Amino acid sequence: VQLQASGGGSVQAGGSLRLSCVASGRAFIESTISWFRQSPGKVREFLAAVSRNGRSTYYADSVKGRFTASRDDAKNTAYLQMNNLKPEDTAVYSCAAREGFAYVYLLQPDKYPYWGQGTELTVSS
Repeated sequence: VQLQASGGGSVQAGGSLRLSCVASGRAFIESTISWFRQSPGKVREFLAAVSRNGRSTYYADSVKGRFTASRDDAKNTAYLQMNNLKPEDTAVYSCAAREGFAYVYLLQPDKYPYWGQGTELTVSS
């Protein structure tokens, strides 16, 4: 699975943005798609995941209620809708894929074999 993330940019606090993660390869529909972010000096942080078929989603407490993960398998694309953005959301955002689903691995970046390049988000106050 090859992934390409896009949609980052600069927004003001309270604004919204939607990230996209376009995948190539048939394994996309069998994969859990997760979103991570990393800011300078910090470890990579799990944000959200959407399971195969989009039936289940999982969120970190830091984004629960503000971010929504989804997918459109017909388009081989996953999305991260981000609302009520805060300056602390400023980071480089990446999507990652892992075939199947295993909750125990959800938050562990090293368990994802497929990564898209990051897309940068800057939220100004």
